[in-house]
Amino acid sequence: MRPLILSLIAAAAIAAVPAASAKERLDPEAKLAKMLEGRVVGEPQDCISLSSARSSTIIDGTAIVYRAGSTLWVNRPKGGAESLDGDDILVTKTIGSQLCSIDAVQLIDRTSHFYSGFVSLGEFVPYRKVDTAAK
Repeated sequence: MRPLILSLIAAAAIAAVPAASAKERLDPEAKLAKMLEGRVVGEPQDCISLSSARSSTIIDGTAIVYRAGSTLWVNRPKGGAESLDGDDILVTKTIGSQLCSIDAVQLIDRTSHFYSGFVSLGEFVPYRKVDTAAK
């Protein structure tokens, strides 16, 4: 009888773990807000320099965040945002050294390497860290 009780307690504990993890999972807007915490918004720009963009993060169904130094550039696509998936690879073809709001970005599934959609970029909105030392 005792091993059965221990098994039931263990099964209940294991079943509770995914429920706790699901609660901690942020929706896309909350994830973006958390990423931008402590930053101030700047004037939207039509283009950013590709040479200064060091990385990008996809916020599922919402935005692409490009990191350039300490600045985060948030792009909410004009079209196709619902196709954005954090497991996708961004394939960008540009003319010149800038990524602009008129560009389209293809999405490739990271696992299958199949085309999974595209987005039409919007304006790039800069978010910079607040300089607390100046106050």
